[in-house]
Amino acid sequence: MGRILAIDYGRKRVGLAVTDPLKIIANGLTTVRSADIFSFLDDYFKKEDVETVVVGYPVNLKNEGAESLQFINPFIKKLIKKYPDTEIDIYDERFTSKMAQAALIEGNLKKKDRQNKALVDKISAVLILQSYLEFKNI
Repeated sequence: MGRILAIDYGRKRVGLAVTDPLKIIANGLTTVRSADIFSFLDDYFKKEDVETVVVGYPVNLKNEGAESLQFINPFIKKLIKKYPDTEIDIYDERFTSKMAQAALIEGNLKKKDRQNKALVDKISAVLILQSYLEFKNI
């Protein structure tokens, strides 16, 4: 059984989360620089069986695409072209960064730790993946 990998793509960093092989639990994987994402994915796909990649897709409250789609859409196109045998899905990511920040506050992390944007990106990817799993009823 293949895993599901979630991507919270940003201009500078990419937060990544992945399920266990049974697709029950969403775990934070890592954060990588956006420039390094495809080399990271190449290595990861060699080691792990990933059947679906879920990319967080930013929309606003009116269900219109956010400004960041200007760099996310080309990323998704390249992802589809580079990994044609992997299912690529998009999933609404609105509010995940705010929810990640709230989770850090709730977890009593120090202010300095809460300002770690790489940690916020990784937690955002976990939230995207968990929400996707619930939506798909996996």
